[in-house]
Amino acid sequence: MEKYDVIIIGGGPAGLTSGLYTARARIKTLLLEKGTPGGQASMTELIENYPGFPQGISGLDLMLNFQEQATRFGLEMRYQEVIEIGLDQVLKQVKTEENCYQARAVIISSGAAPRKLGITGEEQFTGRGVSYCATCDGAFFQDQTVAVVGGGDAAVEEAVYLTRFAQTVYLIHRRGALRAARVVQERAFNNPKIRFLWHTAVKEIQGKQKVEKLILENLQDNQISELNVNGVFIYIGVDPNTRFLQQRITLSPEGYIETNNQLETSVPGIFAAGDVRNKELRQVSTAVGDGALAALAVERYLAAETKI
Repeated sequence: MEKYDVIIIGGGPAGLTSGLYTARARIKTLLLEKGTPGGQASMTELIENYPGFPQGISGLDLMLNFQEQATRFGLEMRYQEVIEIGLDQVLKQVKTEENCYQARAVIISSGAAPRKLGITGEEQFTGRGVSYCATCDGAFFQDQTVAVVGGGDAAVEEAVYLTRFAQTVYLIHRRGALRAARVVQERAFNNPKIRFLWHTAVKEIQGKQKVEKLILENLQDNQISELNVNGVFIYIGVDPNTRFLQQRITLSPEGYIETNNQLETSVPGIFAAGDVRNKELRQVSTAVGDGALAALAVERYLAAETKI
């Protein structure tokens, strides 16, 4: 069984920053990532509010820069999904389907995954017209009609992005006003390809081999209608990736990891950083701050443990 000083679970901006700091401090570090490095950030077409990039930068490019910088200092990365953490011994057991690792400390930066509507047709047509990533799948809808569900920053930004390809983009929102930042809203309102459906919920996704139409409900008068679309992009929030913890660490009612100011969890030697942590703001910049703080906390924890 391979042993490390610290294992980082998740390769988003928080995890990669933690890995950069611990590897640079000559702490033997393994980062486990189940998918693409960068997490949700890598799927964002343009990040405009991360300092140092006045013209903005694509999320994927930014995260690849993070990865290159961290691995340059010796961070070891493996693409495996963590399925369980053993907390009963001094050395933490981190299990994947392929291996079992041991570490003196663990940083959980597993992030969050797109929330699903939970309606008929959503699972059936995922990958066949239902998507949670406009930058991944937008180009497949050249000159077609698509819908975006949601009203926050992600939904509105991706609706604007989809106008590069689609002929018409319907933005479907349960409320009568968007929640996105004002500058983002202005871009959407000024885009002639975007049409707004207010006070509307998607009740069902229908089609044969792929998405063909949405069944909609007007939440003010309960009227049911149909909307013919070729695809639907869902942006209604995210849920924390904490299922593998099996409730062995204190979580918020929503499933986010509870930490103190030093990013320590309820279990000694286990730290949390980034979107998986219970906090107010979830941005790349705050994830980076979390990652740096978690790395420093781990360094102090390991130093104190060595003295015992």
